[in-house]
Amino acid sequence: MSETVQAEKPMVVNPFGPMGLNIRKAAERLKKVVTKTPLSLNLNLSHRYNCQVYLKREDLQIVRSYKLRGAFNMMSSLSPEKLSHGVVCASAGNHAQGFAYSCQKLQVHGVVFMPVITPRQKIRQTKMFGGEWIEIKLQGDTFDDCAIAAKKFTEENEMIFIPPFDDFRIIEGQGTVGVEILDELPDPDFLFVPVGGGGLTAGVGAYFSAYAPNCTIIGLEPEGAPSMNEALKAGEPVTLPQIDRFVDGAAVKRVGDLTFSICKEVIDEMCLVPEGKVCSTILKLYNEDAIVVEPAGAMSIAALDQYADRIVGKKVVCIVSGSNNDIDRMPEIKERSLQYEGLKHYFLISFVQRPGALREFLNDVLGPTDDITRFEYMQKTNKEAGPALVGIELQSKNDYNSLLHRMKTSGINYSEINKDDKLFGYLI
Repeated sequence: MSETVQAEKPMVVNPFGPMGLNIRKAAERLKKVVTKTPLSLNLNLSHRYNCQVYLKREDLQIVRSYKLRGAFNMMSSLSPEKLSHGVVCASAGNHAQGFAYSCQKLQVHGVVFMPVITPRQKIRQTKMFGGEWIEIKLQGDTFDDCAIAAKKFTEENEMIFIPPFDDFRIIEGQGTVGVEILDELPDPDFLFVPVGGGGLTAGVGAYFSAYAPNCTIIGLEPEGAPSMNEALKAGEPVTLPQIDRFVDGAAVKRVGDLTFSICKEVIDEMCLVPEGKVCSTILKLYNEDAIVVEPAGAMSIAALDQYADRIVGKKVVCIVSGSNNDIDRMPEIKERSLQYEGLKHYFLISFVQRPGALREFLNDVLGPTDDITRFEYMQKTNKEAGPALVGIELQSKNDYNSLLHRMKTSGINYSEINKDDKLFGYLI
C-alpha cells in the first residue's frame, strides 16, 4: 500500500458543515434539475467483502457525473443581471458537460474552453448537452494553457467564470450527493469518495461531518496524481511537477485552496489507488454487474481491497462518480489491467544468430498456456543481429517466475521492459 495521510477530524462541526455551507438549501434548489441517483446495495461486492456495500450511482446522473450539481448550483445563484453577461468554463471533461447542461436549462450563453487535443467524443457530448446556448473554443495544447485563455477571455468580456471545484457554491452543489445518501442510509460506517480538485469530497464530507459524524470518510486519489495527499502532508496545497492523467476525472496537479481548507477537517484518511487496479475494477464491474464507469468512477470500489479487514460487517458507501468513458480507451484499460495483475509482460530478446532459434524459444521457453501477443523486430534491416520486442500474456501470474527460469536455463539474452519505466513508455 502506498504511503497515505490520516487526517484529524474536529469534534464539533457547524450544523451546515464547516464555514456555513448550506448544502440542504442547495439540495432544494437542485431538486427539479438533477436526477436523484440510486443508492443501491451491490450483492456481488457485499458477498466478496462480507459487508453491506452500497453504490451511489452518480454515473446515472443526467450528464453521467455529479458535476452538474455544482455547476447548476453556482449559476442559478447568480443574479439575472450577472447571468446576462454570460458564463465561461475551462474543462475537457465532466465539468464542461455539467456546465453546458446548466446553460441550456437556465437559457444562459456559455463559452466552454477545451484544449486542442480534446477527443471529439467529449466535444460532441458537450455540444449535445448545451445545444444552441454554448460555444466551444479549442485553445492550448494543455489544460493549463486552456484555463489561462479562458480566464483571460472572461475578464476581457466581463463574463462570469464557473470553476470546476474551488468555490463555495460549487462545493455546496456537490455536497447534495451526501444529502441523498443520508436520506436513505442515515448511519453508514464508511464512505469512499474520489478526490480530484476536492469539490465533491469537501461538500459531501462537510455534510457527513454534520449529520453522520461517526462515519469514516476515506478520500481516494490515483497513485499517479496524489495532490490532496501531498497537500495534507505539507499542510497546504502544493503543485505537483507532473501527474499521470489516466484517471482524468480525479487527476489534478493542485487541489483548490478552499476545498483543501475543508477537506483537511472532514477527511479521516487518504488512500492512493494504483491505476492498474482501477482498470481491473472497470472490467470487473462491466463483466459482473454490467456497470460502465470511467476511471475516477471506479476508484471507490477499487480501494475496497485495501480496507477488506476493516469493513467486515459494516455499512459501506462507495460514490461512483461518473461514467463518461470513451470506448476507444478500452484497449488501454485492458492492457493496464493485465500488467497490474501480473499477466502481461514485455521483453527485449536477442535471439542467437542460427536457424531454428525462434522455434526453440516457442517450444522450450513458452509454457503450455503462455501466449505471444506481440512480436516485433526492433531493426528493419539486419533483423538477425537486433533484438525483438516480445509481449507475453500469462494465464496465471504464478507462471512468471517459471517463464524467467526457462529463459535463463535456455541461455536467452533478455531485458524486462516492464521494470524500466522510460523504456516501457518509449516502446509500448
